[in-house]
Amino acid sequence: MELDLTTPALLFPAISLLLLAYTNRFLTIAGLIRGLYQKYRESPDDNIYGQIENLRRRVNMIQSMQIHGVISLFLCVLCMFLLYAGYIQSGSIVFGFALLFLLYSLGVSIRELQISVTALNLQLSQMENDPAGRKQVAESNGK
Repeated sequence: MELDLTTPALLFPAISLLLLAYTNRFLTIAGLIRGLYQKYRESPDDNIYGQIENLRRRVNMIQSMQIHGVISLFLCVLCMFLLYAGYIQSGSIVFGFALLFLLYSLGVSIRELQISVTALNLQLSQMENDPAGRKQVAESNGK
């Protein structure tokens, strides 16, 4: 495969958008943690504590996603420099590592999304089992 300067440059917009999405997820979860922490301080509850622990795990996963995404971007820039300097073989190897770091970041993102959906489904099932919650669900569905 022929590798030129434009190949690693193609990843720049994709990685930038991913990092923006990761940051938005991080900020949203940080806000949720702050709100739940305040609730927990007012009235300690095992359910709230469990939610905070789940969010802590997700924040750590998002940190890993961000770090590996930034490393991927860094390696793309390094690859472009190596290609520009004429080190085609080294540039190809570095580009391969950039792709691996990006793949890892995306894999962690998929796992974090699975955890998020599981937590939401658990919350919804608890609400549906509560008579007041069933009424709210029925009203929101227009029934």
